[in-house]
Amino acid sequence: MPPVGVMIRTATPLDAPAMLAIYAHYVLHSAISFEEQVPTVEDFTERVRKYLSKWACLVAERDGQVVGYACGSSHRERAAYQWSVETTVYVQHGQHRGGIGRALYDALLPQLAAAGYCNAYAGVALPNDASVALHRAVGFEPIGTFPRVGFKFDRWHDVAWFHRVLRDSPSGRAPAQL
Repeated sequence: MPPVGVMIRTATPLDAPAMLAIYAHYVLHSAISFEEQVPTVEDFTERVRKYLSKWACLVAERDGQVVGYACGSSHRERAAYQWSVETTVYVQHGQHRGGIGRALYDALLPQLAAAGYCNAYAGVALPNDASVALHRAVGFEPIGTFPRVGFKFDRWHDVAWFHRVLRDSPSGRAPAQL
């Protein structure tokens, strides 16, 4: 259930500038994203189109403003991985711990399961206690940590990996486009 006043809906390419504004904060001011340059609006719009073409991408709105988003994407490219998806969620700086991330995941994960995906994976750059807590709260379990895998802001960062079962087995066909 989304927090009062928050609506979760499917993203559109027109949401890309607002989504990018949220993401840019993390690129510029944290190691939560390992990107070092903020993508252009055009590049980010293409990402949104790609997420929507096969997986799912949702936004959270409050008072008509995008305050968070969550997307599914390819876990790996080889055919055997087609049943697995990687997830990501970003909430507007200053809006954390208000239930927005959880509401996004509560909507995203069932959509991915309905599309035929069996496993969801999420990587969390450390330290990030809030993201670890969110992933645990929505049913992800820790499965390991890649030590010193990302170098940003003149230091190494570990990435903890989490897994959540979405459905027990493939439906016998490739996951459906949403």
